[in-house]
Amino acid sequence: MKQRVLVLCTGNSCRSQMAEGWLRARFGDRIEAFSAGSQPSGYVHPLAIRVMAEAGIDISGGRSKHVGEFLGQPFDTVITVCDPAKEACPVFPGRAERLHRTFDDPAAATGSEAERLAVFRRVRDEIRDWLDATFGP
Repeated sequence: MKQRVLVLCTGNSCRSQMAEGWLRARFGDRIEAFSAGSQPSGYVHPLAIRVMAEAGIDISGGRSKHVGEFLGQPFDTVITVCDPAKEACPVFPGRAERLHRTFDDPAAATGSEAERLAVFRRVRDEIRDWLDATFGP
């Protein structure tokens, strides 16, 4: 039976979507991954889609979801990837382990497209490395 993991952030447009994509791609044989936001933006950020595609992962079919869609469902692990999500995280039934790691919000990056893409790529890679260290063999 696969471990159920829920990744939460505020908008569910960048960080949690990228984390869900990494979990599915790298650990999909043993993890069923989901993501949501405490205040969903209503879309997956185009630059998040772009940088994940550069890594060979398609998150273009993702949907920004409210954490309320998952209330009452059991999870083995609930991950928060920003401080506001950690504080707003509801209690999930069962033995859900709670993990937290704050990552910069790439949606807040300013500058040229190249500069914003650099921030998205850095955060993408930081999320990948942390998930590998947390869930890897």
